[in-house]
Amino acid sequence: MMRRRHYQLDRLLFATVSLCLVWGCARDSSNVRYLGEPDHQYYQAEATNIAFPVTESYTEGTINSAAPRTIQNIEEAPLHDLTLAECLQTALQNSHIIRSGGTFLSSGNPIYTNPDRVSSIYDPALQESGVLFGNRGVEAALSAFDAQFTTSMLWGRNETVQNNAFFGGGLTPGGTLVAETGNFNAGLQKSFGNGGIVTLGHSVNYLQSNAAQLFPSAYSGNVQLQYQLPLLAGSGTEFTRIAGPIGQQFGGLTGVSQGVIIARINNDIALADFESAVRNMSKDVEDAYWDLYLAYRNYHTAMTAWESALETWRTAQIQLDLGSRTRAEVAQARDQLFAMEAAKENSQSNIFTSEVRLRRLMGLPVNDGSVLRPIDEPVSAELVPDWYASMTEALTHRVELRRQKWNIKSLELQLRAAHSLTRPRLDFISSYQVNGFGDHLLANTDNDVAGTAQGLNSFYETINQGDQTGWNLGLQMSMPVGFRSAQTQVRNYEIRLAKAQRVLSEQEQEISHELAVAFQELARAYATAQTNMNRLLAASENVKYLEPNVREGDKLLDDLLRAQTRNAEAEVAYYQSLVDYNKALTNLQYRKGVLLEHNGIYLAEGAWTAEAYNDSDRRAEARAYAMDEPFVFPAPEPFASSGPVDGVYSTVEEVSGDAPADMEETQPTENESSEVETASGTATLE
Repeated sequence: MMRRRHYQLDRLLFATVSLCLVWGCARDSSNVRYLGEPDHQYYQAEATNIAFPVTESYTEGTINSAAPRTIQNIEEAPLHDLTLAECLQTALQNSHIIRSGGTFLSSGNPIYTNPDRVSSIYDPALQESGVLFGNRGVEAALSAFDAQFTTSMLWGRNETVQNNAFFGGGLTPGGTLVAETGNFNAGLQKSFGNGGIVTLGHSVNYLQSNAAQLFPSAYSGNVQLQYQLPLLAGSGTEFTRIAGPIGQQFGGLTGVSQGVIIARINNDIALADFESAVRNMSKDVEDAYWDLYLAYRNYHTAMTAWESALETWRTAQIQLDLGSRTRAEVAQARDQLFAMEAAKENSQSNIFTSEVRLRRLMGLPVNDGSVLRPIDEPVSAELVPDWYASMTEALTHRVELRRQKWNIKSLELQLRAAHSLTRPRLDFISSYQVNGFGDHLLANTDNDVAGTAQGLNSFYETINQGDQTGWNLGLQMSMPVGFRSAQTQVRNYEIRLAKAQRVLSEQEQEISHELAVAFQELARAYATAQTNMNRLLAASENVKYLEPNVREGDKLLDDLLRAQTRNAEAEVAYYQSLVDYNKALTNLQYRKGVLLEHNGIYLAEGAWTAEAYNDSDRRAEARAYAMDEPFVFPAPEPFASSGPVDGVYSTVEEVSGDAPADMEETQPTENESSEVETASGTATLE
């Protein structure tokens, strides 16, 4: 009767709660009433708008510079005579983020569009400290061999009604079995270079129960040592050095690229990328330096041309007053004067623009109160490089080839590791344990209250005695039928390796074509410089002989004006070709891969802390007293070298014989060395 009444009350309570929920969901929200005075917080009209991050940033002092110089804002400023070596040194010191000359004023400048991919001095350190899959540094790869400590401690209580006297531990049916438990587990696991895993574990289990037993409460557990070693797939130190311990892999997620060797190769690839960025910046700085030099030369030429045009116009004006010139000739001279003045203004503005470009690459402010002026003169001596020696240098020193060879080496090693996974996973498994049992966890005596012969009063005492032990030994094998995934991975690495090797071949061919164009550009620039020098000599001579005749009124003024224009154009063309020749020399060193060495730039690691050197000395001292294992190779196969490994040998014989008649070298009619006085000094081309 009581059970039926409780059942009816439960049904009534359930129906009441359900009705309240349905009524609450269906009622009109306009009838809702609230207590208290309202404090309206109005909703925003939109969910998305432009916001700014709350962050603190420091603005560099180079930003707070004076206004840039323009042709309308020219102030007296001290000249800073700048050598090319000083220019390169300043650029290297200030280039925490490596700049590129070609991206300036570009809408796709990567420093805005993709700042994470911009080269910087931090890139090698970023790679070294990487922890993500596929981008791990050496330290992260070595962390796979760090010992892992785990521990847990759990307490519990459980009360259950027993329906059977046998399974109830002697309790009468209907009685309550009460169990209070405590579980402690601790383990230390270590992975080794051969793929083996050693685990040292310890467990303690506490049980207090009202069931019939030897002790009302007791402690049980063990100390266990386990060892697991892969014998087929993932076995050996070579696989572990390449792919990392097989027990820590996640199938297709990690692949076979998590080992220490691959991490080291990734570091070398990052260094190659950094070296390439520094080399490109060095070339951009050199080009910008010579562009500024050319801008000064063009300005001096334009200034001289303007002064000549001014003098000619004044002479024509005087001759007009004397009746020996017409107004048309005077107007023509005045037109020439304004044309030269416009050219002077353009060339002066070009100086300011070229200086800003150079300052940007050097990491200097827009205007620091001084004016940069190059003082190094461009090289005018002819350089005739040897084709075969240059090709050997290019194929040996180009950083792009070294980077690709590192990539090939990485793929070769990963292919070896992938082949290992095409075998079954067969592991040797063994363990040994010492079991313990006791009425207490720790005790001063072995004598227990039950009076057992062994004395089970202390749990740790029974473990120390080692009378109860256990062990197991065996093999464990698992394998996917068909090895489809492993075979596909091998095939993928084979294709990637074949592509990388073909890319290396194409890179070498591309370098040969680049070097050929560099040779052609070098010869063209020098020949053009020679021709423009002779042109400048002729134009200067033309002006020299026309000026007296025009002053006397014997020649048309138009002849002198045209001669002055040609003279200015010849001087601009000469220095343009001379700068092009020096840029061609830089480009030749760039294509050969020796530009950094040519400029005295070398990459080196920074200093370590004193503690690191002390630790290194301590480890070296310990290794000095080590003994070699006769059955184990102490050193793995080398994968890196301090210098190029493969030699470069030419398989094409040098073409010899007389040149065709239409390609014979023409002998200059002038001396091998010529000099010409220009507006900015004496130019010599040998």
